[in-house]
Amino acid sequence: MFGPIGWPEILIILVVALLLFGAKRLPEIGSSMGKAIREFKKSFKDVSDDLNSDEPASSEEKENK
Repeated sequence: MFGPIGWPEILIILVVALLLFGAKRLPEIGSSMGKAIREFKKSFKDVSDDLNSDEPASSEEKENK
């Protein structure tokens, strides 16, 4: 039914965003979204590192201790 988003669809979305928020607010919104995505990735990485550190030590690590 719906295919991948192409250039015409992206252009329409950008025009609608420009009309809704105005030219002055779009950079602020983009910056805020970038910061939110970076924070989400950092939190996700921290959680996955915590989960990986809880795994039992490998046989090589046991031999070195």
